[in-house]
Amino acid sequence: MNSGHNGTIYTTSFFLLCLSTLLFSASFNMIIPELPNYLTSLGGGEHKGLIIALFTLTAGISRPFSGKLTDKWGRVPVMAVGSIVCVICGFLYPILSSLSGFFLLRLVHGFSTGFKPTATSAYIADLIPQNRWGEAIGMHGLGFSIGSAIGPAVGGFLAHEYGINTMFYSSSIFAFLSIIIVFNMKETLKNKSKFHISMLSISRKDILEVRVIPAAIVMLLCYSSSGVILTLIPDWSENFGIINKGLFFTVYTIASVSIRLLSRKVADQHGRTIVMRVGIVVITISLVILGIGKNVNYLILGAAIFGIGSGILSPALNAWTIDLSDPNHRGRAMATLYIALEVGIGFGALFAGYIYHDIINRIPYIMYGNAIVVFIALLYIYYWEKKKNKCTINQ
Repeated sequence: MNSGHNGTIYTTSFFLLCLSTLLFSASFNMIIPELPNYLTSLGGGEHKGLIIALFTLTAGISRPFSGKLTDKWGRVPVMAVGSIVCVICGFLYPILSSLSGFFLLRLVHGFSTGFKPTATSAYIADLIPQNRWGEAIGMHGLGFSIGSAIGPAVGGFLAHEYGINTMFYSSSIFAFLSIIIVFNMKETLKNKSKFHISMLSISRKDILEVRVIPAAIVMLLCYSSSGVILTLIPDWSENFGIINKGLFFTVYTIASVSIRLLSRKVADQHGRTIVMRVGIVVITISLVILGIGKNVNYLILGAAIFGIGSGILSPALNAWTIDLSDPNHRGRAMATLYIALEVGIGFGALFAGYIYHDIINRIPYIMYGNAIVVFIALLYIYYWEKKKNKCTINQ
């Protein structure tokens, strides 16, 4: 399925994949900025940290299953399952309107990101030659980033103009459109098997791909920042008088998209870890800016820099993971990376929610603390490279 070394990677299949990801991303991101206030209206304002934490919990739990299914059942059906979960949850939020119902849906909704991104990453690795993985992942990430911008903006508009339930139903519609595209894509797994219940049996070796643990550690540390951002930014935005809480995510996405377009080949040309180090430093700076900010200008600046850092880091980190992985276990490798992603986001959200507790003056200190956590990832990369070079010399 791979294109030639010098051929175009921008095939119809690749663009369909990007469009499906855009719609999927918009589907679950459009509701996130409005969920803190929605939870407060249900009487659970003190549990805001659970909004993201519960979502990431089941996303992480489902990764070993999605990884195994991706390698055996196929990339396309696993992507479809992720979108189907979003369709169902969007229609159920207005129906299960109690606290317990809300938290149950957050758990179920997490399965969506536990399935689709894992299979999508494996699909890209099948479709694109290795020397252009960084570029392809960066360009595909544009779809996710644009969805992350469109979603909150559209969701905020719908919630304020037509009510929260309209926003939930629209989330389902976006996910359904994503499914239609997926079902028209060609499967790339060569030795595909029919689904059997035994595929859901997970052994210890199915949980983690040891080869990609270094990438997983970096992912966990860096993406704790996403958990903090998703938990605190809606209230931090409101504190500065911003009505549409999707503004931060829109600015973040524009910055992320712009840097991905400008740097899409950098990780392939200059190396994964060099690019990753730059991204980590930029994310650390953005968290400090968000902490010291006293008005909306700082918030927008912090969002832009956070988007630049994420746009630099993410493609390089994903490509590094594929580099480290066994080609026969790409699904498991990507599942391992995304388990780390969910753990990082979940811990970041729990950490932020536990300390925050609806006391707005605590937000800066949470940002500073998380900046230190992210910076530790940079130190780890230096340690890993030093250890690797030492092993090479000894050999």
